[in-house]
Amino acid sequence: MSCAACSGKVQQSLEASPGVSGANVNLMTGTATVSYDPAATSPERLVDVIRSTGYGAELPSSERTDEDLLGIRDAERAAEIRELKGKFAVSAVAAAIVMLIGMWPASHAMSDTSRWLQLAATLPVVLWAGRHFYSRAWAAFRHHSADMNTLIAVGTGTAFAFSLVVTLAAGWLAARGVTPHVYYEAVVTIIALILLGNLLEARATSRTSDAVRKLAGLRPATARVVRGGEEREVPLADIRVGDELLVRPGETIPADGTVLDGTSNVDESMLTGEPLPVAKAPGASVVGATLNRNGALRIRVDRIGRDTVLSRIIRLVQQAQGSKAPIQRLADRISAIFVPLVISIAIATFVAWYDLGPDPAYLHALVAAVTVLIIACPCAMGLAVPTAVMVSTGRGAELGVLIKGGEALERSEAVDTVVFDKTGTLTQGRPEVAAITLADGAELDESRLLALASAVERLSEHPLAEAVVAEADRRGLALPRAQAFKSQTGKGVLAIVDGRRVAAGNLSLMHDLRVSTDPLAGAAGAAAADGHTPVYVSVDGRLAGLIAIADPVKEGSRESVEALGRMGIESVMLTGDDRRTADSVARAVGIRRVVAQVLPDRKLEEIRAIQQGGHVVAMVGDGLNDAPALAQADVGIAMGSGTDVAMEAGAVTLMRGDPRGVVTALALARRTMRVIRQNLFWAFIYNIVGIPVAAGVLYPAFGLRLTPAMAAAAMAVSSLSVVANSLRLRTFDRGTRT
Repeated sequence: MSCAACSGKVQQSLEASPGVSGANVNLMTGTATVSYDPAATSPERLVDVIRSTGYGAELPSSERTDEDLLGIRDAERAAEIRELKGKFAVSAVAAAIVMLIGMWPASHAMSDTSRWLQLAATLPVVLWAGRHFYSRAWAAFRHHSADMNTLIAVGTGTAFAFSLVVTLAAGWLAARGVTPHVYYEAVVTIIALILLGNLLEARATSRTSDAVRKLAGLRPATARVVRGGEEREVPLADIRVGDELLVRPGETIPADGTVLDGTSNVDESMLTGEPLPVAKAPGASVVGATLNRNGALRIRVDRIGRDTVLSRIIRLVQQAQGSKAPIQRLADRISAIFVPLVISIAIATFVAWYDLGPDPAYLHALVAAVTVLIIACPCAMGLAVPTAVMVSTGRGAELGVLIKGGEALERSEAVDTVVFDKTGTLTQGRPEVAAITLADGAELDESRLLALASAVERLSEHPLAEAVVAEADRRGLALPRAQAFKSQTGKGVLAIVDGRRVAAGNLSLMHDLRVSTDPLAGAAGAAAADGHTPVYVSVDGRLAGLIAIADPVKEGSRESVEALGRMGIESVMLTGDDRRTADSVARAVGIRRVVAQVLPDRKLEEIRAIQQGGHVVAMVGDGLNDAPALAQADVGIAMGSGTDVAMEAGAVTLMRGDPRGVVTALALARRTMRVIRQNLFWAFIYNIVGIPVAAGVLYPAFGLRLTPAMAAAAMAVSSLSVVANSLRLRTFDRGTRT
């Protein structure tokens, strides 16, 4: 399939098949998803239905894994890109050669020689580089349809055929009053430019499976299993439900299961998107592909293979990517009417000139018909989209916004709702100390309190501890040495520092130590209301102070939300964090609608719910947990500061991690689509005005008619206007106006 008209025809054929209740054909992934009644049809019959439309199809092999199928598809795409590169290179070189030959002195002998040389340079382009345009156009014709390939084949084929006749019979035509012009330059230039557009599109779509591959790559290759009292390292595929696994500190948990022995903090950010690790003790559940931070665990395997949480996330991404309907480009929709109409006009022109024209009527009729077909050649129409996309994506890259091709631009233009993840998107994703409050009667100052707390926290791997130590380093404090360090999982840490008993942790730890927190209850409540995490510090059994740790809002988050509002776009926050913290961040950035405490599958459901309400949704996120939602959204916008998986699942990547880039991306998309529509308008107006003149409507009254040479010149002017209009996108700036 090469355009939206292709996928549309396949989808219509499937939907019309008996027993099919729904079908979606995805041009980007080259897949069809069909809901059908097994009593009325079968997958094999559906394959035959697709083949009857002129396209190839096959069922995925049940013996191949998803990773195998991805590898095969990637190899095919890589081969396609290599082929397009070679074809474009040959076409571009041929175009340069033909142009140079056309500039030679126009003596009669030299003209004959130049025509033959131009033909020699053009033949490789027509017979090899551009051959697929003609074969696809013929296939479309045989199945009673027309697309952009038909336009390309009709225009360049007619120009080439006429030029070939002129080359072979130049003297005979000249003796009968026909100027022997050739149009090889138009043929090779059109094919070269369209191949360039195809190459850019192929490169943009070649990485659609990277997100799924990176997800699958999170699994460890092996697992350490205990069987018969012996510890063995086995391939991941060999573990079974009920096996006991040993997971050491710093290792990735191989499968979903339950902790049998040991305590640790597990980094589940790949699942929740939140930076704080989760304390695990016997009886707790663990998820495969999460990272065991600081303790050894013995777990029982509960789920393997397709039943694991990670596999479910992978399927969610695949399903969301496959459910996206292809963009119906205006040029493809119009081509179904435009091509038969142009051919009909050319035939009518030939008949009219043959019956009513001056002698030799048949030659004048042929020239007029060829002129109609040449002026209708879809060069401007073919350039309307790719030139704008080229300039737009180039300008976007300069502004730190990577847009994956024309479809992402077209989807982005219609966005009316932007859903933001919180951590790492609207906030920094790196906890830091927001405030330090001393208890009344404390015998130490703020710096001493921070130094004592940091001396203890320095021995912990918890992100909150890292934030405390980072603040002490920022202030240049000298940290004393801690002894007799203890970690209370899920509560905090204790140690002896300079002969004093220091503890730092949450309210539960203070209760265990029988330390009253009443003196700082107000400060703790205020910190929690602001979305901060309170860390209590006690010295020698007495409350000494409170350290409030926050994930700061990014600079530009509020500005981005406000700018989106001026564009008529609603902002929504969707996060796995707790409600109180989420509401605090939402107030800070100006978002009114908040959905908190959601896991990856719930995030995807929330996106679907908004879409079902008739909205076009852009999802902005940076974590693995956001990948399914990024894929389900009409436009996935990934923060470049986040995970590679999120970046691959998104259609747009903000390389600088700045939320203001969301405004830049959507504003650029709107501007680009406006330019594309202008390009298409001028391309069509050129045909609407040029075709009647080429047919000779002005000849009876004014004696004016176009020659094929004039038609080619007009075609060039039309193309130039489209390119010049697209180049205006180079002046686009970061402003919020669209």
